[in-house]
Amino acid sequence: MPINKVPYSALLFLLAGLCEIGGGWLVWQWLREGRGLSSGLIGAMVLILYGIVPTFQPAHFGRVYAAYGGFFIVLSLIWGWVFDGNIPDRFDVTGAVVALAGVSIIMYWPR
Repeated sequence: MPINKVPYSALLFLLAGLCEIGGGWLVWQWLREGRGLSSGLIGAMVLILYGIVPTFQPAHFGRVYAAYGGFFIVLSLIWGWVFDGNIPDRFDVTGAVVALAGVSIIMYWPR
């Protein structure tokens, strides 16, 4: 992938992650925490956006979703920290760094 497309691709991964985690969190809040149906419906709509955003990636489906997994790991830890107060420990951080290294190889390594 040309170097100038890396920031665009990373931004798409970030947006997809926010849609998936945010939408899933809203559904969780509805079903597990007793929030209103509107939380679940908004969550469902945001999850639909999650299905759309990765289609703009400049790589094929398998590569995009394999690499997205690393972004998902990092964003999930950050989301849990910010919204639920679960501070990642050193093993969480180490695993996240390893996952991002994998993303870099899968998605951005020159071919």
